[in-house]
Amino acid sequence: MGTDSESDGGGSAVRGLVLKAVVLLGGFLLFKRFRRATTRWDHARIVAESLSGEKFSRDQASRDPQNYFNLRMLTCPATEMVDSSRVLYFEQAFWRTPQKPFRQRFYMVKPCPKEMKCDVELSSYALRDAEEYKNFCDRPKDQRPQAEEVVGDIAEHLTTIYLSRCERGKRCLYEGSTPPGGFPNPWNGASYCTTDLAVHKNGEIHTWDRCYDEEGNQVWGAKEGPYEFKPAPASSVNDMFSPLNFPPKLSLDKKTEDPF
Repeated sequence: MGTDSESDGGGSAVRGLVLKAVVLLGGFLLFKRFRRATTRWDHARIVAESLSGEKFSRDQASRDPQNYFNLRMLTCPATEMVDSSRVLYFEQAFWRTPQKPFRQRFYMVKPCPKEMKCDVELSSYALRDAEEYKNFCDRPKDQRPQAEEVVGDIAEHLTTIYLSRCERGKRCLYEGSTPPGGFPNPWNGASYCTTDLAVHKNGEIHTWDRCYDEEGNQVWGAKEGPYEFKPAPASSVNDMFSPLNFPPKLSLDKKTEDPF
């Protein structure tokens, strides 16, 4: 039989092994917690929050005034659907005339269907009455069209951009484009258009709209690269996405009953 000192040594070794096992198990569980997969709706939320706020292409226009204008892009929450899709109002204007937007859209942000190889669907819709929504985000809440009006004012679907998480090492969070072949757009001699979009980690949004004629010649849109919209210093995305800014969840069922 061993001595008391040998027994104590054996007990210490066992205790040491148990302690190591506990530490390793705790570390594994903590690592697993931090590595937990982002949910489909988390991706949609991140994209919606990244799009929102006031952004300008000022820096890019200063570097290359021959190819880029200083544009203002303003996006904010409009409502939330019963399936948790977020509806955003979006407008673009020249920075000198923000009260006169030349482009107005509703964006609907939701996860991609599980069978698709993407993370977020960003669909754009026309407005039934664009004049009524001018400077929507700049107005006090009680002077904006209310949630039920917003749902009723979502008009025809224009296109959808399918976004996926960027590969490690890239500056972007998500990137994607419209489906192959683009979408119909007859404006200004075009036949179809394509859009590429990237959501960056620093709050920038890069968007590249290009339109082509039937022969495949680009007839309008930036040719040198995407527009780079950087957040305005005073833009507050967190305030925009306060729960107080989202009215009760609504369904599109009511809209489909209305004449179009």
